Amino acid sequence: MCGRYASIKAPADLADEFRAVDATDGAARADYNVAPTKQIVTVVQRHPRDADGNPDPDTTERTLRMVRWGLVPSWAKDPKAGARMINARSESAATKPAFRRALNARRCLIPADGWFEWQRGENHKQPYYTHYADGSSLAMAGLWEYWKPKDDPDNQYPDGLVTATVLTAEAVGPLAQIHDRMPLVLPPSAWDAWLDPDAPADADAVTALLRPPSEDLVARLELRPVSPMVNSVRNNGPELLAELAPEEVREPLQLDLLAGPNPK
Repeated sequence: MCGRYASIKAPADLADEFRAVDATDGAARADYNVAPTKQIVTVVQRHPRDADGNPDPDTTERTLRMVRWGLVPSWAKDPKAGARMINARSESAATKPAFRRALNARRCLIPADGWFEWQRGENHKQPYYTHYADGSSLAMAGLWEYWKPKDDPDNQYPDGLVTATVLTAEAVGPLAQIHDRMPLVLPPSAWDAWLDPDAPADADAVTALLRPPSEDLVARLELRPVSPMVNSVRNNGPELLAELAPEEVREPLQLDLLAGPNPK
């Protein structure tokens, strides 16, 4: 699963990396401990609309958008459902009522500098931080949805609510030492196909991307044990990414299996 991650890069840098237009309106902030229900940066690609709301079928625009983490299905009675839908299994998203419509038409990328996962041991949980060795952003496959209440007497949601979920897959290679699931990370070569708003969920190019990441992609990742400070959402700073001293790790992983490529 993916329940915490770091999102540090400035929107201008993300816009350049993902070839997108920054539409976050200054709302994005560096966050070393992104948790469910927070506002997060997503990359979406849509047909632009004219003043009357009609989409232009001949062109698309890729933008960075702020949404809330935890997908609220369009048919939900209230937004509390989102707290239980921070992740969607890639193997079953096409058949789940909460996710199938979004998989068909509202796919997104969720940029991350790295994600946290907890290795469960006897009477303890050791957090690990996983990231690309070269500092590139991870592109986690996501789905987004628009929700608006049928009745809103207090006008709490005048513009509705846009939310998102992170797709997960079976953990690959050494990552399985920590947890049996991982975010569905997509390489840059897959971004266009995933974001294409005109490609239905059953298109070959889309279904192929729902498989676990390749071993080549995983080989580019580095893992390190980090402080349990990340366990609390109140903690937020670069110290959360610092590697834990070996003597403080109760059940070290087989680190020889985790050596990524030389970043040079």
